[in-house]
Amino acid sequence: MRLLLVEDDDHVAAALSAVLGRHGFDVTHARSGEEALQALLPGDRSPFGVVLLDLGLPDQDGFEVCGRIRKRTTTPVIMVTARADTRSKIHGLNLGADDYVVKPYDTGELLARIHAVARRIPHQESTQGRSRAPEGDANVLSLGDLTIELPNRRVCVDGSAVALTRKEFDLLALLAQRPGVVFRREQIISEVWRTSWEGTGRTLEVHVASLRAKLRMPALIETVRGVGYKIVVPVR
Repeated sequence: MRLLLVEDDDHVAAALSAVLGRHGFDVTHARSGEEALQALLPGDRSPFGVVLLDLGLPDQDGFEVCGRIRKRTTTPVIMVTARADTRSKIHGLNLGADDYVVKPYDTGELLARIHAVARRIPHQESTQGRSRAPEGDANVLSLGDLTIELPNRRVCVDGSAVALTRKEFDLLALLAQRPGVVFRREQIISEVWRTSWEGTGRTLEVHVASLRAKLRMPALIETVRGVGYKIVVPVR
């Protein structure tokens, strides 16, 4: 299995890479968040099976890196950090991390956790149910008559532009990048509003209602009672 190790301390990375290598992992070491994101871009090699992500990176916070990783891939992410407080753990899991390991850790336990998350999620992402982008452009999402251009934050329905607020666009883009996947309310609030669920639940409901009205596609965003929301791919 290919494994991406995101760790800015070369000594720690070298020791862990040696252990992982002895257990059959093909380890790629990234020293910064941006280097990790570049390594996750589609290429000729097989995709990574797991990402081990340190939170204390030199260029950006590991939480931000996790959020950006989750927007482009379903590759399992295990946060490996010295931050042991419950708030950090909850925030990391809400951002989409699959597990959270506190340093110092037992190597055997870390290996077991890696294998556990790898078993839960296939290494190759299935294309079934994912948004179809125009060939050669991974930054454009197409869902029926709805088109979302991620770089310039432009949304069109049947060719006509729709004006969205910043948070409306962020919410729509988050859901649309993984059609059919149910996002928990807490996860959406954490990633779009960068805060906790308390006191923000009504705001989320208002934004969902606004999106349904502006896009004139009331069935696009489905409420999953007691859990959260998901995008339903329109049938042409």
